[in-house]
Amino acid sequence: MFRRRFWVSLALSVPVLIFSEFIQDVFGYTAPTFPGSAWITPALAVVIFAYGGVPFLSMARTELKNREPGMMMLISLAISVAFVYSVASLFLEGTTPFFWELVTLIDIMLLGHWVEMRSVRAASGALDELAKLMPDTAERITESGDTEEVPVSELGEDDIVLVRPGASVPADGEVVEGESSVDESMITGESRPVGKEPGSEVVAGTVNQDGSLRVKITKTGDETALAGIMRLVEEAQQSKSRTQLLADKAAGWLFYVALGVAAITAVAWVVATGYNITVLERVVTVLVIACPHALGLAVPLVVAINTSTAAKNGMLIRDRIAMEESRNLDTVMFDKTGTLTKGEQGVVGVETAGDWSEERAFEVAAGVEGDSEHMIARAIRDAAEERNVQRASVSNFENFRGLGVRATVDGETVHIGGPNLIEKFGIERPNEIAAFAEEAGSNAETVIYLVHDESEVVAAFALADVIREESRQAIEALHAMDIEVAMLTGDSEDVARAVSEELGIDQYFAEVLPDEKDTKVEALQSEGKLVAMVGDGVNDAPALTRADVGIAIGSGTDVAIESGDIILVDNNPLDVVRLIKLSKASYRKMQENLVWATGYNVFALPLAAGVLAPIGILLSPAIGAVFMSLSTIIVAINARRLRSADISVPDIGA
Repeated sequence: MFRRRFWVSLALSVPVLIFSEFIQDVFGYTAPTFPGSAWITPALAVVIFAYGGVPFLSMARTELKNREPGMMMLISLAISVAFVYSVASLFLEGTTPFFWELVTLIDIMLLGHWVEMRSVRAASGALDELAKLMPDTAERITESGDTEEVPVSELGEDDIVLVRPGASVPADGEVVEGESSVDESMITGESRPVGKEPGSEVVAGTVNQDGSLRVKITKTGDETALAGIMRLVEEAQQSKSRTQLLADKAAGWLFYVALGVAAITAVAWVVATGYNITVLERVVTVLVIACPHALGLAVPLVVAINTSTAAKNGMLIRDRIAMEESRNLDTVMFDKTGTLTKGEQGVVGVETAGDWSEERAFEVAAGVEGDSEHMIARAIRDAAEERNVQRASVSNFENFRGLGVRATVDGETVHIGGPNLIEKFGIERPNEIAAFAEEAGSNAETVIYLVHDESEVVAAFALADVIREESRQAIEALHAMDIEVAMLTGDSEDVARAVSEELGIDQYFAEVLPDEKDTKVEALQSEGKLVAMVGDGVNDAPALTRADVGIAIGSGTDVAIESGDIILVDNNPLDVVRLIKLSKASYRKMQENLVWATGYNVFALPLAAGVLAPIGILLSPAIGAVFMSLSTIIVAINARRLRSADISVPDIGA
């Protein structure tokens, strides 16, 4: 709307300027005259005022009705005074209309708002980009096994859909057939495609890569993860931070300041020169200069860009004040399981005896555990895959409850099990394996043995909750920012101490029940610390609520976690560092913009009032409008620079 009115008003302004006596005198030319040519300037100026000025008058009426004066009332007051005086000057002798100043003032105001709205719209583009992820139609599989193309809105729970390579997943669901990899980067921030197989969850809007999938729909419409993300982004963009509230108050006060300065200016000029056109020009210029475009734009634009930048990096902001507070954090408390660790068992060490190599041990163990869904079996298989070890062929597999499993490999019998297994066989462990098991036990790790021919222990595997690769880098980065790191866990003292020492955590709290976690946060706060709590958003809810900043770390399929102020879509501790860096960068941009906007008014208002008139320096209303718009554009450009802010996490250990 502002763009359209700007171009129409600008086109109509050209003849107004051409036929303006002042412009003719300045540029030394004479406009053609013909019957009615004298009315071109006032007639078109009236049209421009009615067409281009209406949006400002309409919005000013809303401010007046709400008793919240701001920039619209200032703009409306300035153009109304200019319009009324110019029209009156047509019928009053000794006065000079300045229609050209009126139309250029409106043109520049429209241009400034167009730039502002365009910038805000661009900053809010994350919502549009998220919306584009959703396909319009889906291929639903009928009872006969055929496919039918239906609008996504017609999908219901338990429907089965076919997702072809290159197609977007139409709704949240579970893979029931097929294997493929899925690009989830726009939802979780994960740059690498994620493998999917029967039983895997998929999220609406993600893109299937190289294989066909049949997906059973579990959530549709507003219940999908993508809809939740869009809702959180929109709420965050509409919320206000403390700095933004301060800017809004400043804009309101500026209205009264402008009226006061305008009144003082009028009185001073009337006393000095008598009542004439100069007095009105000074008053109008003061009102134009005072328009708080830059001040009003200083924070909202940064907020919009901050929110969209955060969303693109997998950070969803539910509370603007919490985002702003993140820059001041001095302590970050992590829940251990599922946050610093993966929340699943993994092989963290291996020891072999005799002529058995690690490769041979993994080959046999992975083969024996090949068909088991036990978490220890999965951990051994995963470790073998990471080492590119092929599973051995096995036969005669048998499970012994409480002891382990047995199978035949290359005609020889092997067992895999815990301490109860070797105790049953009465086997003595080789010294190296006994020492390995003792050290693993001191770190609260689980030890599983590989037994050959029921007579000798040939290998031992240490298993524990696997620490995320990113955790150490995140903690090092937080320490580099002078932020202390604490850890909460319900695990034993031994486990907590081992993880804490390995990651370099400053302090930890072990054997903490879920309903006790918030008291640990409160204890740190009582020491005068500003604390962020990072947890999974479910059993950590009380602690997340108690913390100064609650950061819920999600899986990408459950983003609408009500207990967190900020949602990290991906399970990546590095996002906590990125969040703090983005908070600092955003606040810095807010401060820069506020300093520029307020400093501009402090400098420009006295100049507009005519304090330098004794030395021949006077600002016309049109020049005042130019200066005001330049201030707005500078603030907009500075805010948009936030997009290029560096929120990457350096590998400090590298």
